[in-house]
Amino acid sequence: MSTYERYPEYKKSPNSWIGSIPTHWNIMRADFLVQTNRRQVSAESLNGLELIHYSIPNVQEFGTGKLEDGDRIDSAKLLISEQQLLVSKLNPRKSTLCIAAPDDQYTVVASSEFVPLLAGKTHLDYSYYVWGSDKVKKLLSSMVQSVTRSHQRVNPSDILKIYWAWPPSHEQKAIAQFLDHKTAQIDALIAKKQSLLEKLAEKRTALISQAVTKGLDPLLAKKDSGAAWLGKIPAHWSTSRVKFVAKVGNGSTPSRDNPDYWFDGDFPWLNSSVVNREVVDSADQFVTGVALKECHLPIIEPPAVLVGITGQGKTRGMSSKLTFRATINQHLVYVKPYADSINVDYLQHIFERAYAYLRNESDAGGSTKGAITCTQIENLEIPLPPLAEQEQIVRFVDEDYSRTSQLKKKVESALQRLKEYRSALITNAVTGKIDVRNHMSSVNATHSEAMR
Repeated sequence: MSTYERYPEYKKSPNSWIGSIPTHWNIMRADFLVQTNRRQVSAESLNGLELIHYSIPNVQEFGTGKLEDGDRIDSAKLLISEQQLLVSKLNPRKSTLCIAAPDDQYTVVASSEFVPLLAGKTHLDYSYYVWGSDKVKKLLSSMVQSVTRSHQRVNPSDILKIYWAWPPSHEQKAIAQFLDHKTAQIDALIAKKQSLLEKLAEKRTALISQAVTKGLDPLLAKKDSGAAWLGKIPAHWSTSRVKFVAKVGNGSTPSRDNPDYWFDGDFPWLNSSVVNREVVDSADQFVTGVALKECHLPIIEPPAVLVGITGQGKTRGMSSKLTFRATINQHLVYVKPYADSINVDYLQHIFERAYAYLRNESDAGGSTKGAITCTQIENLEIPLPPLAEQEQIVRFVDEDYSRTSQLKKKVESALQRLKEYRSALITNAVTGKIDVRNHMSSVNATHSEAMR
């Protein structure tokens, strides 16, 4: 931030968490300046319409609303008849927000889990950066009312009534233009880093797919595996259902209302988030011996493979290697290989290869839609080379991973620094720690000069 000027003079803010502010900025409660939208429409009134829906998932996934069928709406919605800032009252750490606008062709609605803010006496783009700043995110996180980490909720009045340091309107516009310009540049760099990570992941997936289903020698004679998702495999390999080479099972979640199950627990209990890790070697939740006994929780001896089996996100079908003694919840399946039949690392690579197939099968319809079952895992037909060859395949995959992991770590580190810089830039601009009033004029002048 040292490349940007500071304001000539500052004064102490009565809110210490905001820090010092430029002398001409004013501390004021937000609802003295912004207005809110209280217009709602019933679900029934939307039947038969095509509409643009700003749902929490849509905004998190796409940053905007999405065209949907009104018949799918099952609750009252906010009607978007003028441009407004939508701030989610759920899980403020995620800072889910966007600017929504009416559409000439479609009805536009938003989830009632958003708090809608009209510009009032503020510049709406500036307000977008204020409520998206780390300062406000941390403030709202301190006000959550619920106790579960995944379903925290802020009172709408707390979102509307935050105290903030407001510059004059023309200066709000200048800051918003500056941040639009700079975050667009940073976002372009972030997109390039993310694209590189995706390419590295695709390369690894392709390598694993080839190795575990076709072997390491491309000249080997092939035969039909008999399983459509596998295609042809080396002629000397066999196939087997998972249940013949490994034990399969899943767990449960002991009642949170029973302290005998959780208080002073010391046995590791895992939920489905662990499949986002390549290796599961630690836990952050623990159950008691009473829970193990009364809730029929499995005690899984390592090594084993864990597979996420529920949800519409990416975790359904993802797998990890378990390296310590633990138990699991109902959203995970464990696959404990028989040592004389299959190598655990080879088995885990098989599940990496089977990811898309398992997701597709679990989306096929019926009562299991959106969930993989233990039976599906047990009956999955997998390729089975000799154990010595399985170990060769694992070494080959590991060697490739060791070559690319350093590059992956460097890209991830650069990506994290960009995200941190973006966040810090926004916070410093909206709290007056840097003076950007003349920045856009110099940018525009440079642009005009380049166009001549």
